[in-house]
Amino acid sequence: MRNSIPLLCLLLSLPAHAAGDPKLGKPLHEKQCVACHVKLLGGDGSGMYTRKPRLINDAVALGQRVAACSSQVNAGWFPEDEANVAAWLNQTYYKFK
Repeated sequence: MRNSIPLLCLLLSLPAHAAGDPKLGKPLHEKQCVACHVKLLGGDGSGMYTRKPRLINDAVALGQRVAACSSQVNAGWFPEDEANVAAWLNQTYYKFK
């Protein structure tokens, strides 16, 4: 445990898309996010990410939004899960550097 604390601090200090793995984020997104977004917006729910004007404009805001949604739906995600979902969303929709 002692050695994992500095690593955790490093991961939490990085932007969500830098620390996450999009391949791990996609199934989490499909399980926890899609149904809610379909309910809110209809269609396949992707309008949450493609609507104009875009409400999320940088990687930090994306990570914060994923964390807030995770909390709202009681997803039970760890910070690395949130980072993985943010990484998948960034890769798929946002393309932040």
